[in-house]
Amino acid sequence: MSNAEPASERQLPAWSLPAGSVESLELPTEWPGRVTREWAWGGSTGKGVRVCILDSGVDAGHPLVGQIEGAVAVEVGEDDDVTVVEDAEGDLAGHGTACAGIVRSIARDCGIFSVRVLGAGFTGSGTALLGGLHWAVEQGFQVINMSLSTTKSQFAGMLHEVADAAYFRRTVLVASAHNMPVESYPWRFSSVISVGSHEEPDPLAFFYNPSPPVEFFARGVDVEVAWLGGGTARSTGNSFATPHMSAICALILGKHPELTPFQLKNTLYLTASNVQGTDE
Repeated sequence: MSNAEPASERQLPAWSLPAGSVESLELPTEWPGRVTREWAWGGSTGKGVRVCILDSGVDAGHPLVGQIEGAVAVEVGEDDDVTVVEDAEGDLAGHGTACAGIVRSIARDCGIFSVRVLGAGFTGSGTALLGGLHWAVEQGFQVINMSLSTTKSQFAGMLHEVADAAYFRRTVLVASAHNMPVESYPWRFSSVISVGSHEEPDPLAFFYNPSPPVEFFARGVDVEVAWLGGGTARSTGNSFATPHMSAICALILGKHPELTPFQLKNTLYLTASNVQGTDE
């Protein structure tokens, strides 16, 4: 004799899928038999996608950056109180302008917004980084470019929580690996798209790394970047590889805005130069 409960009386565990609800899971994207670069971002200019540059500020008057949507600065008080204010100073180090210029060169029609967490001489703190990232996630940017990290382990847990919150809110965090072989965050988290650099000259050449925590390599060696004073500089570093990946994410989301971070990361894998090739 069976002791099974009638289906009408059975209590499902939390987060379970009730009977008759399968249709609610219908996906809005019709995936092709093979994901190509043409399908992923062919014809896209990044229009409609908002990219946040979390960095040292952005020189909005730089000809390689063009108009930006807005700019704020993160201020940290004596008791580590974080305040986000309108940024009246712009870029104080050149680094954020360089990243913004790279994004603009690839995804020319995306919106760019600056969140300044670094000061002159690249000074900053884990508190400012965490506060700026939390604020940016709350604003709902589709892509947040983080060409910076912190080595202070006391911020790892809180950064991890914010990174996971961004992932489930469909905000893509693209973060650079540290240029030195040290522990730093948030690029080491699996909810983040982590980026190292390669030496190839093609700005759309990127490679999947089968041995993480760095997941992708993008152009980042001897790159001509926008810099302070309306000029340019030749720079090398994972910092400059990261906005290449952010821009490619913007291209994909400009064409397929419904993609989740999970689907976007899979699209990047399937279109990586060492998976698909660059001639697709």
